[in-house]
Amino acid sequence: MEFSEYFPVWDAMTPQQQEAVSAGLVSRTVKKGTLLHGGGRECTGLLLVQSGQLRAFILSSEGREITIYRLFDRDICLFSASCIMRSIQFDIAVTAEKDTQLWIIPAEVYKRIMEQSAAVANYTNEIMASRFSEVMWLMEQVMWNSMDRRVAGFLLQEASIEGTDRLHITHDSIAAHLGTHREVVTRMLRYFQSEGMVKLARSAVELTDRAKLEALGG
Repeated sequence: MEFSEYFPVWDAMTPQQQEAVSAGLVSRTVKKGTLLHGGGRECTGLLLVQSGQLRAFILSSEGREITIYRLFDRDICLFSASCIMRSIQFDIAVTAEKDTQLWIIPAEVYKRIMEQSAAVANYTNEIMASRFSEVMWLMEQVMWNSMDRRVAGFLLQEASIEGTDRLHITHDSIAAHLGTHREVVTRMLRYFQSEGMVKLARSAVELTDRAKLEALGG
């Protein structure tokens, strides 16, 4: 499919603006695990997912990670072009969680069009508001929810994303998503297994009692 079918405000742009985007657009296919944006002063450009899955996360000074949000088909990442949003004071890294096809819109091109087009500016503000809501939700989870509730909620969310109750995921990966230590996750999962909620295997977690997990995860 064409980029124009994935970009919701394409038809609201002028032919000149459409030409500018098309001329600067870069199409990429990346493998699972590829670091697309490393945070800091880097300005990769806006990422629009055609197919696949990306993960945006923050890395602490101690080397711990916590997932901010994920990006799926038709989602766009603004924080990879943080140079055009000077009010952003924190660094976000973006990696591919699955083999992914995406487009990169150069930051300077998008900024120029955003300044010219009210439709593109409004679209950008809507995305920013949505991402801000996700960050606030994450803060609420970290501040008010116990780790067992967070792990249960994560497992249910992951099962929904993957479409299966058998998750091929490591304890390290779960810890990185939740911003905690692997030992904490391992302790929670062993407790879940003792209660019959999950079954553990090497690099895998199988959900065996969704009702209990849902009651725990809220």
